[in-house]
Amino acid sequence: HFHQDRFLKNLIIDDDTLRSFKTIYDIESFIETIKPYYPGIEIKDYTIEEIEGALINNYIKLIGKIMHFSPLNMRRFLKNYLMKFEIQNLKQIIISLIIGMKQEERRKNINFSVEVYLDNTDFIEELLKFTSLDEIQIFLKKSLYNIPIREGLLYFKKSKEIFVLEAFLDQLYYTHLRAQIKNLDKKEKIMISLFVKYKTEIYNLNMVYRGIKNNIDRKLLSQFLIHNYLFLNEDKLNYLLNFNNLDDFLSTVESYLKDIIKAEQIYIKLKIDNKHIIRSIEQFYITYYF
Repeated sequence: HFHQDRFLKNLIIDDDTLRSFKTIYDIESFIETIKPYYPGIEIKDYTIEEIEGALINNYIKLIGKIMHFSPLNMRRFLKNYLMKFEIQNLKQIIISLIIGMKQEERRKNINFSVEVYLDNTDFIEELLKFTSLDEIQIFLKKSLYNIPIREGLLYFKKSKEIFVLEAFLDQLYYTHLRAQIKNLDKKEKIMISLFVKYKTEIYNLNMVYRGIKNNIDRKLLSQFLIHNYLFLNEDKLNYLLNFNNLDDFLSTVESYLKDIIKAEQIYIKLKIDNKHIIRSIEQFYITYYF
């Protein structure tokens, strides 16, 4: 365990190093500088998509390494955690079919390394062969994804909107993650359930935020919210759901979180950035969690 701990500690970027990254303005030097923290990262063309893909790949491999030396119940949890990247693959496959992308192009957008850790390489390869949404739906009938795909595609056929399909899949992910917590040990449970609560709360806030911003029917939206809370509760979430403008949403979220800071005597500054609303709220949650 000692070697593994040391290996993982060496991959953590401290605050000073992170600050120094901000002074690099050339993408190639930037990649060179971060290489020690992302072992084996290879970049050829330096496009945003390629870099993002490589970083995600690296992250998945790191989780795969952690899985390798984790106890069984933790390994199961991490496997479920990785499901979000498989869901990303599913969304990619469906969207690429809708827009009529060629087979070769479609493969480029798929993250194959996550499927290795989930033992699902054949599953994704099969999905990539299909040429119609109906084939995909039939193939997924016996899988975990059956209901989200069925309902989401039904809605897409009626409205040409992909939002519901994506929301159903995201909801499945967070519901599934929450269900896994009961299998953990006491010590793991405290840490992981807090983690899942914070992740889910950000998901809920993002859902409501998107709903207000894009004027999505609130009744439809409320189906996708997940009842698992860290600082909020069902009433507070429903209250946020009824706003028609982002300013009201923001000031209310801010006052909720400020009440928490007072009540729990948390020494964390809450700074909401209007350009990156959800990301800056999440920053508060991350700081609280760690």
